Amino acid sequence: MAAWSLCLIIIGWAVFYFAQFIAMLHIVVLPVAVALLLTALLFPVTRWLRSRGMRPIYATWATMLIALAVLGGIGSFIGLRANDEFPRLVEQVRTTAKTIENWLYTGPLHLQPNQITAWVDEVTKQVTAQRNQITQTVLTGATVALEVLASIVLLFFITFFLLKDGDRIWSWFLQAFGGAAPRVDRAGRAAWVTLSHYVQGTVAVAAVHGVIMGIVLAGMGVPLWAPLAVLIFMASFIPLVGIFFAGAVATLVTLGAKGPIYALIFLGILVVEQQLENHVLQPMIVGRALNFHPLAIILVLAVGGILAGIAGAAVAVPVAAVIYRALPELRGDRPALLPVPERPGPVPEPGSEQSGPVPEPGSEQSGPVPRPGSERPGRPEPDEPVDEGSSQPTG
Repeated sequence: MAAWSLCLIIIGWAVFYFAQFIAMLHIVVLPVAVALLLTALLFPVTRWLRSRGMRPIYATWATMLIALAVLGGIGSFIGLRANDEFPRLVEQVRTTAKTIENWLYTGPLHLQPNQITAWVDEVTKQVTAQRNQITQTVLTGATVALEVLASIVLLFFITFFLLKDGDRIWSWFLQAFGGAAPRVDRAGRAAWVTLSHYVQGTVAVAAVHGVIMGIVLAGMGVPLWAPLAVLIFMASFIPLVGIFFAGAVATLVTLGAKGPIYALIFLGILVVEQQLENHVLQPMIVGRALNFHPLAIILVLAVGGILAGIAGAAVAVPVAAVIYRALPELRGDRPALLPVPERPGPVPEPGSEQSGPVPEPGSEQSGPVPRPGSERPGRPEPDEPVDEGSSQPTG
């Protein structure tokens, strides 16, 4: 027990200081983590372009331009819709606020105007008391904005080079492990497959979720339905937690714009769609890549949120899944799997009808036996036909 306790203390000490080191380098670590996620999402496009004969540099640039065009188109559409619908949303919120205020006066609560006025004055007093902290937060936000800009530039370059030279970077990385390189290679490939499945599956599920909720909001006539749909799409990348935040914002906007009846209808549709996503889409698309219990997901999200805030919660689940899949490969003793070269045709198994009986030496079917020194070993004679389906090299 003493030995195990000492080991746990040492491991905890190492993990703590490693987390502190990562926190100091968050401006580098976070772009690298996000770049890995984007690379796992965009690499199928680059691979498809390469398979069509495009050079790696051109395939990478084409992939990056396609991604930027999609993001730019979505951003422009959201900006135009928000600019057109925001004034109407303000008017609808004012009307709904007056309706709710009258209901508070005349409804079953029978509140007095002086009570609501006292609540408003208390909120105003709290905001005034926290003015210095708000100002300091704004100044800190300017520094954060510069860090975000630098992180975006770094993210662009990291994603570009991972798409272009990912295999070369991985081969260079393996050289540092010597005899342990096969295990590290297996672990890295298993982790990459898990990460790719997770990112692609999560994007597909989030897209379905955002499109359905966007159609519901647009059908109800809720202003800013496009930004709300994008917010729901982005929040879907944080399992179990993000949808509560995005759903609350969308429900409040629906309440302010269309009233409580529409808000309740939207909330009911959101809950039903979320249940279908959790029990149908997530297990079918993402569950196979993770196979995590919901309790494990909640704990991982809590740890990631404590260590790195919203960004940590967003990347906590894929990081945990990658570690969970890579550790068994690091402990295994299986030999490294070498790539199998492509063969011109299928190789018949011994004893099958296609292979025929094995001729005995000296029979007519076996052909002439070359004299020593007459031909190079392994090369057929000029008269002898070459079997293209054979696995033996022809020279």
